[in-house]
Amino acid sequence: MEALIFDTTFLIDFQRERRQGQGNAHIFLEAHTESLALLPVAAYGEFTEGFECLDDPNLINIVDSFEILPVTQAVGTTYAQLTRKMRRQGTLIGANDLWIAATAVEKQLPLVTRNVSHFARFAGLVVLGY
Repeated sequence: MEALIFDTTFLIDFQRERRQGQGNAHIFLEAHTESLALLPVAAYGEFTEGFECLDDPNLINIVDSFEILPVTQAVGTTYAQLTRKMRRQGTLIGANDLWIAATAVEKQLPLVTRNVSHFARFAGLVVLGY
C-alpha cells in the first residue's frame, strides 16, 4: 500500500473545498483512495491551531482521516541535519516546515503539498503537488 505524508496546506485547502466545492485537494485524494494518509505532528499542530475547540466536528472529521506521525529521535536527527545545512546556505525556512520535511525525509515517503517549490529544495524528499 502506498503511503503519503500531507502538509498543512493540504489540510487547509481540503477544509476550504469542503465548504466551497471540490477542488485540487479532493481530486488528489480521489486519485489516491488506496493510499495510507499520514500527517506529521507539526502539520497537525498548525492545522489544529486554526480551531477554537479541539472537539470541533470539522477538525475531528478531517484529522481522523490521517495517521499522526510523532517526532521520533530519528526525525529529530534528520531535522538537525536539514536545519544545519539550510542555515549554512542562508536558506532557512520556518521550523514547522522543517519538521514536516524532516518527517517525510526520515520516513522516505512522498510529501503532498501545494508548496512544491518550497519543499523541493530538500535533497531526498519526493514532493507531490496537487
